[in-house]
Amino acid sequence: MGRKEEKYEPALQNKRIPILTLDHKWHQLFSAADTTTAIMKLEEQLNDLLKRQGKLNTESKEIKRLKKKLMDEIVPMVNEFEQRPSASLEKKIEASKRLINECNEKLESYRDELMDLPKEIDRVNYDLMLATMDACYDKLKENTAEIEEIGNWITQVRIELKKKMVRKQEKEQLNQDLYSYMHAIFGAEVIDIFDMKYNPDEWAKKQQAQKEEKKAEVHKGKPTE
Repeated sequence: MGRKEEKYEPALQNKRIPILTLDHKWHQLFSAADTTTAIMKLEEQLNDLLKRQGKLNTESKEIKRLKKKLMDEIVPMVNEFEQRPSASLEKKIEASKRLINECNEKLESYRDELMDLPKEIDRVNYDLMLATMDACYDKLKENTAEIEEIGNWITQVRIELKKKMVRKQEKEQLNQDLYSYMHAIFGAEVIDIFDMKYNPDEWAKKQQAQKEEKKAEVHKGKPTE
């Protein structure tokens, strides 16, 4: 157990830990890339123990059903044998007794293993929780460092953006001042080429006004009927 894992132990004492591999939220904690080797090994070990427990429980129920069936069958055979003994019936009784004994032996073996399995499952589940907390701790540190790095970058970009906006406004104002000054000195006709680039709206208005003036002059020059 690593030193980082040891500091989690006090927090986990007397806490009821759910079986992690059966917990949907636990599976959402890590992507495949974030899962550590220790977590994968413990996850596989825990799943194997759970499968073994499930198998033993299922087989125990089946053996109990078989034993009950054998017991139900042997009682009438014993009664019949007491009334009408026969070698074939005795053979059937002995076979049933042997099968019942085998059922008892298996059930006893399964019972002992089923008593030990919960402790083993809890132990592996506990180790898996420690490994999970260890991985979460590392991921939190990594994410925090990246968050700080991104935060610093955003702050710097905001500062640069404000500088650029001020610089843009200054340049726009300077262009406007230059345009106004040149317009005042050189007049509207000479400055039209600057209107096209630096004041396109004003240039378009002038063009439209000139067109309308020409139309008015044409109409004015037509003879009246």
